[in-house]
Amino acid sequence: MKYRILGATGISVSEMTLGTMMFGAMGNTDHDDSIRIIHKALDEGINVIDTADVYSRGESEEIVAKALKGRRENVILATKFGFPMGADVNQQGGSARWIKRAAEDSLRRLGTDYIDLYQIHRPDYNTDISETLSALSDLIHEGKVRAIGSSTFPAEAIVESQWAAQRGGHHRFLTEQPMYSIFTRKLEGAVLPTAQRYGIGVLTYSPLNGGWLSGRSNPNASHRAAGRPSMYDTTIPALQPKVEALRKLTALAEETGISLPHLALAFVRSHSAVSSVIIGPRKMEQLGSLLDGAGIELSEEILDRIDEIVPPGTDVNPADNYAADHPALANKSLRRR
Repeated sequence: MKYRILGATGISVSEMTLGTMMFGAMGNTDHDDSIRIIHKALDEGINVIDTADVYSRGESEEIVAKALKGRRENVILATKFGFPMGADVNQQGGSARWIKRAAEDSLRRLGTDYIDLYQIHRPDYNTDISETLSALSDLIHEGKVRAIGSSTFPAEAIVESQWAAQRGGHHRFLTEQPMYSIFTRKLEGAVLPTAQRYGIGVLTYSPLNGGWLSGRSNPNASHRAAGRPSMYDTTIPALQPKVEALRKLTALAEETGISLPHLALAFVRSHSAVSSVIIGPRKMEQLGSLLDGAGIELSEEILDRIDEIVPPGTDVNPADNYAADHPALANKSLRRR
């Protein structure tokens, strides 16, 4: 396993991060098996674990806590807040009121005194970013958080948050966690260059595009297909460009002797802005398969071939990055008189 510096944090992180969204009710309900997967990842050199309060309603954080007993000091522990955690409309977002409670809840579930990286899960367009940064800065001053970051922020929100931190004398976001894969490349145009400009470390998620690049002959067999069938039904006309791109990428993988998932992971790691790639195995064999590709580097020729199949800066299916939709596009009242 190789290591990179996470932006301006000064922290060395493994090129792969273990994501734990699939541990608990949302995926692997066997706590002991999930713990074994975490231990295997750590034994193989992964030193970053990424979770969130919303993953299985806190169950994922509790599983991570069990796995890290006696190993906490050697792990970069990252978690997130922001998505709804209850029926109360104030149990979400980036307000100071919620952040302080959410942080205490995560610390309790994680069984730790501090969080290495605390990230806002999505932009909160209803809360002034200065309010959010002020509350997060308080957590840093209290020793409960070491560094703060954002997730799925568009470039303009990244810039706004950096300016707000400077103007208000707050700690700034030092990391960004975007969706990035061969099939979702739009962020190459602005998000990744902006992150580099501000010295922001990048931890990407969904490198296999929710299972499309996992090497399965039928994407519909993905574990996530049951929850979002319209995103995996290969007979839908809107998905035909993706089906065709998958066919070409599969042929390229066979030609180069690199499995499709290893090709996909190596592609994401090849971008100079990327610090670490989050992998989210549900089973031990999935973890082992992904770890086998840790040392693979793609040649310029292979990267050029990928560019011919999916041009830089494009999303094959724009609907893939549904969680990054700006409310001004989804809420008619914000764009019509």
